[in-house]
Amino acid sequence: MKFIPYGYQWTDEEDIKEVVNVLKSDWITTGPKIKEFEDKICEYIGCKYGTAVNSGTSALDIAVQTLDLPTGSKVITTPFTFVATSNAILYNNLTPVFADIKKETRNINPEEIRKKITDKTKAIIYVDYAGQPCDIKEIKEIADEHELYLIEDACHALGAEYRNKKIGNFGDMTIFSFHPVKHITTGEGGMVVTNNREFYNKLKMLRTHGIDKTAMDRFGSDASWAYDMKLLGRNYRITDFQCALGISQLNKLDNFIERRQCLADLYNELLEDVDFIKTPITKENVKHVWHIYTVLLDENINRDNFFGHMRNNNIGVNIHYIPIYHFSYYREHFNFNPDDFPVTEKVFKKITTLPLYPKMKDEDVRYVCDKIKNYVR
Repeated sequence: MKFIPYGYQWTDEEDIKEVVNVLKSDWITTGPKIKEFEDKICEYIGCKYGTAVNSGTSALDIAVQTLDLPTGSKVITTPFTFVATSNAILYNNLTPVFADIKKETRNINPEEIRKKITDKTKAIIYVDYAGQPCDIKEIKEIADEHELYLIEDACHALGAEYRNKKIGNFGDMTIFSFHPVKHITTGEGGMVVTNNREFYNKLKMLRTHGIDKTAMDRFGSDASWAYDMKLLGRNYRITDFQCALGISQLNKLDNFIERRQCLADLYNELLEDVDFIKTPITKENVKHVWHIYTVLLDENINRDNFFGHMRNNNIGVNIHYIPIYHFSYYREHFNFNPDDFPVTEKVFKKITTLPLYPKMKDEDVRYVCDKIKNYVR
């Protein structure tokens, strides 16, 4: 059996053709395809404004920067996410505060958020883990009560829905990622979407050095050379050929999501009677889009041994995630106590990510499940 990775892109000849067309055109970066991609994402979601950048991490960074919070302000987030979520807080001279998660969904627990709020708390960044939306109603109520900004890290959740409304319409800003293992890819890439015009204007400048005019604005025989740097931004620009790929991929998104759901259903069916595996749940009133498929192992199963067994059988299991406070940088610069996050710790010690991606075949899922069952035998 060939190696089965936990995630994998699906690009086809149509995608390649669209990229080649741009490479043969006049603009290969900072050109018209970027706005076209942004508009198509916004149309799909039903929001007003999108700002495409070179990664989901960059999108998180400029979203936090756009809030312009006082140095040292506290931002509450989950420790059970990729480091980029929390790092974006640090990039902007703010302080991350972690709130524990719910075991069933791995999403941040609103009641734990409430416990962490102080006078210095200014924002919440919540993460739709694995593609399942958080308890957004409860989180928004907390934010409204305490006048906090909301950033939704939906890097796992493009196309997901909460109460029949697409993710991208709930927070002050929402972040998407277009890394190859995500629902659609631009190679590397990300986007911030918002319904706030003022935020949108700042986001556009922050992705390109804080400059107020784009290269297109300054191109042509009758264009002025003048521009102004109004904010301290970085070079987070995405290219036109990446956005051409994104546009082509977006046309396939709903099919990709449908296939992910079919694979998750097959896993659920095949693992239903495996007594040492707890399969993931989907809550009511949400559309789960299955960025990853994670299981929890029984207490008497050694996760590292199980991991090695699966890898030895060419199955690319993974771990999502190592809690952020475990990393050396956070241990050296902060005083987080793992005992303060009992649910996160318990989940981390037993969680394993199984392969799931649209190009995966049913027989691959059956092979994975057979090797899981063989572990105890």
